[in-house]
Formats: sequence, structure tokens, C-alpha cells
Amino acid sequence: MSHSLLRGTTALVCLSLALPAAAQDDSGFLGTLILTGGKRDLSFGTALSRTVVNEEEIEDRQASTVAQLIDSVPGVTLVNGTTPQGSGINIRGFGANTTYGTDQKIAVMIDGASVGSEELYRIGTQLFTDPLLYKEVEVLRGTIGSFAYGSGIVGGVVKLETKDPMDYTGGVPGFGGSQAFEFSSNDEGKVSSTTLAWQPTERAGFLLNYTWRDQDDLTAGDGTTIGNSAFQTPSGLAKATFSFGESDEHTLSFSYSQTVADDKDVPYDQFDTSGGTFGNVDRLTDTSQAVIDYRFNPANDLIDLRANLSYADQIIEYDYVPGSSPLEGTPTFPFLLRTVEADQRYETTKFTLSNRSLFNTGSVQHDMMSGVELIRRDRADNVDAGAPGGVDNRLAVFVVDEMTMGQFSVTPAVRYEKSRVESAGAFGTFRNDALMGGLALSYDLGNGVSVFGSAAYTEGLPIIDDLGATPTALYRMNTPEKSRTFEIGAEYTGTDVFSAGDRFSIRGNAYATRLWDVTSYTVAGSTSQNLDHVYSEGVELEASYGLANGVYFDLAGHVVQGSEHNPDGTSTVWRNTPADRVQLTVGRKWGDDLDLSWEVVHSADKRDALGGGLSDSTVHNLRATWRPDHGVLDGTEVRFGIENAFDLDHIGHLSSPTRKSPGRTFKVSLSKTF
Repeated sequence: MSHSLLRGTTALVCLSLALPAAAQDDSGFLGTLILTGGKRDLSFGTALSRTVVNEEEIEDRQASTVAQLIDSVPGVTLVNGTTPQGSGINIRGFGANTTYGTDQKIAVMIDGASVGSEELYRIGTQLFTDPLLYKEVEVLRGTIGSFAYGSGIVGGVVKLETKDPMDYTGGVPGFGGSQAFEFSSNDEGKVSSTTLAWQPTERAGFLLNYTWRDQDDLTAGDGTTIGNSAFQTPSGLAKATFSFGESDEHTLSFSYSQTVADDKDVPYDQFDTSGGTFGNVDRLTDTSQAVIDYRFNPANDLIDLRANLSYADQIIEYDYVPGSSPLEGTPTFPFLLRTVEADQRYETTKFTLSNRSLFNTGSVQHDMMSGVELIRRDRADNVDAGAPGGVDNRLAVFVVDEMTMGQFSVTPAVRYEKSRVESAGAFGTFRNDALMGGLALSYDLGNGVSVFGSAAYTEGLPIIDDLGATPTALYRMNTPEKSRTFEIGAEYTGTDVFSAGDRFSIRGNAYATRLWDVTSYTVAGSTSQNLDHVYSEGVELEASYGLANGVYFDLAGHVVQGSEHNPDGTSTVWRNTPADRVQLTVGRKWGDDLDLSWEVVHSADKRDALGGGLSDSTVHNLRATWRPDHGVLDGTEVRFGIENAFDLDHIGHLSSPTRKSPGRTFKVSLSKTF
């Protein structure tokens, strides 16, 4: 790694080791300890780079999309705006990019269902859902924590968990629910979210949620209108949970969620702000997920069995708006028309059976997760839109075993996966397989200090998107992408550190990733010659400090650099490298009644989607949450926020040069739980 990043890592480690002594906390790779001194929960006692955004923060941030919600996590970048169709999630330089909504190197799951995994040209991440359907979003960065979730994961994993009936009924028979309204000044944004829950017995619960979100075209800091930023997305969630058995050792849940957008006369290119060459279309996007989850957890340390069956379906239908493309009437227009009117459908069915066992072998304690996974992806054939059809069948087995010996933990992880991709056309059938894995180490030094490190190797098996008849396509269908990642870091957590009753937590880690046998990225300016390899390295930091009087400080940030290397030996800056960023939140809580905070986000080394340099930016956000706890107002929450308080005129990192970020936005929300 570069000297600058090594110096940053050394500073983080030294800072952790120099902190005052405090009570020692339990550690674990699979089981983690959640601590907080401020607004965000931090995970400690684990070698994973893991961040959890809980329900309170989801509501406080008043985000319009999940991508907009988690871009505050170190290493995560929101690519191309804040609309559901156009925005994308990039983690450590992988995932969404300036052409496609994904490069298959991050995984996104809703209650275990795999979503947002198609390489659609200029469409965004396809994580097409509403943040208010969820009670938690977990982000795992890097490869080491990914082996139970998929292959070829370099950037990380985003896991969303939908709300449960018992969250509203308190686990006792009866009715519960909530109603929330939100309004924003930029521009006339409106949200209504209604949740109804019913628990007829202690062992059964039902939940319904309907969320309607409406947004007109946004205004930038300079007062100009941001084209193609309006949307209207009704979303729904239905969930049922049951428990049975003598000691409720069996649990069963059913969930179904759906988001629909019926957009009229909008640009086909969702990354841009105008129709451009492609022109405009009427687009209907319908995304749904259905999940059945069963768990058997008897009073036996060797058995904690879980079976998860999921189905994700996305349908996108297009109709060209006559007269909207400058190519209309030219010889190339018939081909363009076939492209922009090509309907698309993607279905993913997945079954995962896993078991977690706790046992000892001599002086070694084991916490072992093992499982088998069956995946089937069906994609409608649509070569005209650059989306060849076919079926991708996969079988995978995985084992993750945390072995603890006193203060020292060793966690090997392994995954074997094989695939069979069969073209719906005449491109043939391709078989591939891979064995991948990693090793995580952690050592508890006592006094609240621990150090950790990991090494991980993964392979991305060929996908339906790469089908074709060209030599480049044949190479890609027979060549899995490979990557390895090394991480090292340290963490500290303690109470009564600087003053009585305070709590301080800090975690820093450095990583280095190399991707080779590249099939998802070509040399700049070429459509067929693949990059030789990609190298990315960075330092991430999370810290939280809370005083007994309610004052708190949350800090998160990352410094990243990367390079892409061509077959001729030349190299340049990795096109998807995240901007360097630091985020500081200062606030105060008065019990559970009132929370006031000021958030400052500074980004440096920014570039737009075309590689052009952008100015550094510092954005200020103010938030207030009031929870009256008496009389008719008991259960009411009032939130007020000002985003981009100083109306900064700027463009987000890796965004289209024409797509500016929103200017000053006032938001107010009112919710009532009953």
C-alpha cells in the first residue's frame, strides 16, 4: 500500500492503543456487540467492517431512497442522484458505476431476497423500494463477510430487514400501528406511510404497510431545475409471523413487498437530466419480493436451523414518446426505437438452508455457520436493449467457523459455487465453478482494545449479461473475475473515558483490493479490450462519543485511492474510486424527548461521471426530533430537517455533469404510533 495510507493506518492503531483503560467487552465474528455514544450504532468485537442504520436513523434522515440513506456509511458513495431509478450504490469503488446500476460486485438483499443485480444500461441500481418499509439496513464492506451471501462480492453486502408486526404490538395480543406524513420544500415532496399491525395471539402477528411518495423536479443550489428528478412511487408491505412448538422453537414468517412507478414522458437515460439521443419514454417499473422464512431453534447448541425461500421480480415496460429523439427520421432511428421500447423482466428465485452450531473441541470454542444455496435467475431475452436473455442456475455451499481460544479468534470461511448459464437465444450454454474463501483474525488486548485483520479471495462467475457471439463475449463467459482483499485495523470501546458516565467507541481499518481477469470493465475508449487489473486501497474510520449530559459526537470517513491498469502496461486513476470524505455530527439528546444535531459532510478529490474534476464540497445538514410523552401526544414524533442548509451549488461524486445535487431543502415529518 502507499506510504500515505500506511501512515493513516498506523495513526489509527496508535490512537486506539493509547486510549484509557475501560471494561472489556465480549468479541465475536458472527456475534457482534452493538454500542453507541451518539446517533449511530457501531459494531465491535468483530473482524467485519460492518455498519448498521437502525429504524430511528432511517426516520431521522428522511431519505427518499435507500441509496440516499446509506451514503453516510464509510466507503459508500451515492452515484447519480437521489431518484429511485437513477441512483446507485457504490461501495469501495465497486457496484454502481457511470454506465450500469451494478457491476455484480455488491449484493443487495431484502429479507434474504436478492435484488438489484442486473446490468441495465443507464437505468441505475434497481434497488427500487422505499426506506420506510424497513426497520434496519446493514452494510458489510469488503469480501470477508460475504461468503454466506454470494460469490464475486468485492464491494460489500447491503441487507435490508422489513418491519415486523411485534414492533408495533409490543409482543402482546392486540392492535397497533402508525401513521406518518412528511413534507419537503424542494420541490413539493410529499410522503404518507400507514402501518397497521394485529397480533391475535402471542404466537401470531400480521402487518400491512402502504407508503406513497411523490416528488416534483428538484432545484439545485443555483436555483436551476434538476431535470429528470421527479418521481411518484407507491410501495406496500404485507407480513405475517408465527411461532409454535412447546417452547416456541419454531418460527415462520411470510413477507411480500412491492414498489411501482408509472412515469410519463421521462428520459430513457435515467443517469441524465434530459432525453438526449435516446429521447423520452413512458416507463412502468414494477418491483416485488416475496419471502418465506422458517427457523428451528430448540434448546440445543448444535441446532439453529434456518430455511429461506425468496422470489424477486422486476418488470420494466417502455413506450417511446414520438418526437423526443433528435435521431427520429434518420436511418439509425429504427434500431434506437427497438432499444428504447424493449421491455425487460428479471426473476430471481433463491433457497438458502443454513445452520448455526455452538460447540467446543478441547479448549477451542466454535461458532459455526454452514449452509447450502440454490439460485435461479430468469431473464427475458432482449438483445436489442443490450440485455440478452437466459437462465442462470447456481448451487453453492458455504461454511464460516469462528474459533475462539481465550482472547484470540480465528475465523476461516469458505464457499464453493458452480453455475450453468443457458442462453435464451443461440449463444449456447456455459458452465463454471469456483472455490473461494478467507481468514479473519482478531485479538482482544484487554482494556477495551482489540486488533483484527483478514485476507479474502473470491471469484465472480460469468453472468447472463455477458452472453454474446463475439470473441470478447466468449472470453467473458468462460473467465471468472478474481479478486483478493487484505484488511487490518484496531478498535476501542469504553465508558468513563474522559468524564464520568461517558462512552467512547472508535474503529479504524485499512484495506487493499486487487481485481484481475477483469471482464466487467474495458479499457477507456474501447468496447472490447478488457482491463488487465484494478487496484484499490483505503482507510475507513468510525467513532462515537457520548457524554452523560446527552451531548454526542459521531464521526465517519474514508480516504481512498485506486488505479486501473491496461494490458499495455499503462495505468490511470480507477474510474469508480470514491471521493475522500469526512462526516461529523454534533448533537444533544434530552432523554428520549428531544434530539438536536448538526451534520457536516466534506468531500474532496471529486470527479463527475466523465472523469472531469469537481470542486471540493462541504454540506451542512440540521435535524431535530421531538417526542412528547404525555397526554394525547404520547407516541407522537415530530421531525424537522434542513438539508444543504447553506444552499451549496455542487455536483455529487461520479454523477452526470448535468445532474446537480439538490439545494437547500426543508423537511418536516409527523408520525403517531398507536
